[in-house]
Amino acid sequence: MAELTALESLIEMGFPKGRAEKALALTGNQGIEAAMDWLMEHEDDPDVDEPLATPLGHVLGREPTPSEQGGPKGPGSAVGEGKPVLTEEERQEQTKRMLELVAQKQREREEREEREALERERQRRRQGQELSAARQRLQEDEMRRAAEERKREKAEELEARQRVREKIERDKVERAKKYGGNVGSQPSPPATEPGPVPSSPSREPPTKREYDQCRIQVRLPDGTSLTQTFRAREQLAAVRLYVELHRGEELGGGQDPVQLLSGFPRRAFSEADMERPLQELGLVPSAVLIVAKKCPG
Repeated sequence: MAELTALESLIEMGFPKGRAEKALALTGNQGIEAAMDWLMEHEDDPDVDEPLATPLGHVLGREPTPSEQGGPKGPGSAVGEGKPVLTEEERQEQTKRMLELVAQKQREREEREEREALERERQRRRQGQELSAARQRLQEDEMRRAAEERKREKAEELEARQRVREKIERDKVERAKKYGGNVGSQPSPPATEPGPVPSSPSREPPTKREYDQCRIQVRLPDGTSLTQTFRAREQLAAVRLYVELHRGEELGGGQDPVQLLSGFPRRAFSEADMERPLQELGLVPSAVLIVAKKCPG
């Protein structure tokens, strides 16, 4: 029995004939091992079983016939001449070696795929860690920006309060200068106000509860009213300043001073009262004041 060709060996090992021929052709008929490597590498390709339009011969793993070689025909040109003859046991042994080679190639391929899968998993975890770190940095940046924004808003609020306090102080100084030179010609404000009326116990601020704010409604001479919330410890001058900034042109356009009166019991607040807190004047938690135009004497 002649020795098996590469094509026959591959078919004997269980590979389809067309696939075996294609493997031998594409590997240049370099042997069974090269063809097996190609078969193991491309066994999942969708076109692995498509035939090749190539001539038969050594490329397909079989010995060329004398007619294909163009040599003389005769006893000396018979196929297999000079080749050793394999017994059945040698044939089985050769097949066994081929199967072992297939199994080895399969194990090598599985190990390679396992290494590639581990590498992909490591890359996936590394990318996940990088994404998590980037997300954390973004959150920290947002928190830092939010903190800076709150700090800026607080500073602006404090600055606005400081401007209001400075405005009140300037107004006090201007009023002191204005009335300081006309004290003898102007009637004293306390002389024009009615005698002190003792407030009823119901008008006193609660002793068991402290109010931080008070709501003041100011009625203007033209019948309109202004409503604003002040802090309980703010001075009455802040209310007068608010009225002068928001009153209409018929009241003097913010140039003439105004006189603040309480609704009930009726009371005219003096310049000294302007320095007292709203809480001390009994205007907490809410009160109604009346604006009367203060006429110079």
